[in-house]
Amino acid sequence: MREYFYSNISMQTPRRIAVVGSGLVGSLLAITLRKEGHHVDVYDRRPDIRKTQFSGRSINLAMSMRGWKALRSVGVEDEIRQIAMPMDKRAMHVNDKPVYFQYYGKEGEAISSISRGVLNRKMITLAEREGVQFYFEQKVWDVKLPEAIIYTGETERGEWREHRYDMVFGADGAFSRIRHKMQRRSRFNYSQHFLDTGYKELSIPAGADGQHQLNKNSLHIWPRGNFMLIALPNLDGSFTCTLFMPFEGENSFDELTDDEAVLCFFKKHFPDAIPLMPCLSEDFNKNPISALVTMKCFPWTYWDKVALVGDSAHAIVPFYGQGMNAGFEDISALAKLMKLHGDDWETIFEAYQKERKPNADAIAELSYRNFVEMSSKTADPDFLLRKKIEKHFAEQHPELWTPLYSRVTFSHQPYAEALAIGERQEKIMDEVMRIENIHEIWQTDVIEERMLGLL
Repeated sequence: MREYFYSNISMQTPRRIAVVGSGLVGSLLAITLRKEGHHVDVYDRRPDIRKTQFSGRSINLAMSMRGWKALRSVGVEDEIRQIAMPMDKRAMHVNDKPVYFQYYGKEGEAISSISRGVLNRKMITLAEREGVQFYFEQKVWDVKLPEAIIYTGETERGEWREHRYDMVFGADGAFSRIRHKMQRRSRFNYSQHFLDTGYKELSIPAGADGQHQLNKNSLHIWPRGNFMLIALPNLDGSFTCTLFMPFEGENSFDELTDDEAVLCFFKKHFPDAIPLMPCLSEDFNKNPISALVTMKCFPWTYWDKVALVGDSAHAIVPFYGQGMNAGFEDISALAKLMKLHGDDWETIFEAYQKERKPNADAIAELSYRNFVEMSSKTADPDFLLRKKIEKHFAEQHPELWTPLYSRVTFSHQPYAEALAIGERQEKIMDEVMRIENIHEIWQTDVIEERMLGLL
């Protein structure tokens, strides 16, 4: 029998709450608040995504245990699993070599590929089913923090309408309007860092028989140093692909100025992908080049009136597949604290930001590092051996060693703890990889004893 985290009896006095942003985290927050009996209105400057074509700026999502836990807690996990594709391994595409696979974790452990657009549409519908009211094409220009009043209007300098609430949540993304107002406060810390790498969405359609043209339970990677192509499966037999490249310089978007340049580039670097991508030129011309940003700030809350969640508080680059999962975990943390502290929202908010800020910083760091791993190291023989040794040792001593990826993806261990332990393990593996003839003796008792000693 499935266990849910929420009972039907609320411990909280119903409040009027505004959520700014109808994305994934905002929709999940709205469902969570409704489950506690609150009146919830969601505002979004964009049209209803269920009535528009998705923008072509998407990187397919990789749902892991943290995300599933949050969905399970509000009783929607089973419905979301119906639109997810399990991926238990990476499929590595290296030129002049057969495709080879790297399994993510133990047998039965997998992450799940979900189309961002499909999931967002579903989450909005599920929120409406709970009684959440959505207001689309409503631009929030300002918020009066002490009174939890938001102001909407057609233009920033035009006439505004006032909307009074008991609380406001900013779930409006990396360039949040709610956070923008909070930044004007004294001692509010804020930083943003853009990668020199951008991304463009491409696609691999289903084959003539409607089936996937590549292994459908893999995250496919074409690692090429400072650039790479990835492909994640969809239910309809297609793959959503993403090309990550520098904006300028050698092997950059700046060099791909026309269809001929794009085709030549793909023939040279991704020759096995070309036969699978009949719409390459069309996709490349149609879809924009998007930027990748890490954003950090603090505090995330204002009294018991306003709080930031998801990318509004901690936008990260997508290379660990944890952006959505981290945002969903924000909501899990809030839900737990709501149960613990009842109507004391000031304590809830203070505990929430104290718990989540170190973990948000940790997953931001891990995500940045994983770009180097995915684009460069996954094709390196020493790196592959390193992972084999780690996996072998973990199987022999599961109580002593869990690989960092598994800690992040297949557990609920706080990100900050996972990062700290991962760094200690990395130092041990550096020592092991320096052992003479390690490629020949890695499975011997000598190496096992050395690792036990280093631990």
